[in-house]
Amino acid sequence: MALISIVFGIILIALGVGGYILTEMKSLTALIPAALGALLIVFGLLARQEKMRMHAMHAAVLIGLIGLIGGLAMIVKALNAEQINTNSFGMNIAMAVICGAFVVLCVKSFIDARKRRRQGQG
Repeated sequence: MALISIVFGIILIALGVGGYILTEMKSLTALIPAALGALLIVFGLLARQEKMRMHAMHAAVLIGLIGLIGGLAMIVKALNAEQINTNSFGMNIAMAVICGAFVVLCVKSFIDARKRRRQGQG
């Protein structure tokens, strides 16, 4: 999962930097996905150490959950607005989908790891 965290971090950084350039560098909030991506990379690198793996991946999934909830909240906010900024709306959808996929993969990995531990003990 450490590598998956790093890959998703890179994808989020690309989304954030791309969004920042797309908005002609006017909106710093376009870099939010990049900040979340940088955190995923840090936690992914930490998870490569055996004794840090569980804590780092739990922190990474929390970052993914924050990105998912934040993206969904901004989508709902945009849908309730009179006018939708298509660039930010698209970025929020992309961030929610990317973070949601990451969270799903992490939860599946956590369940699989728990099953493996139980089989090893029983």
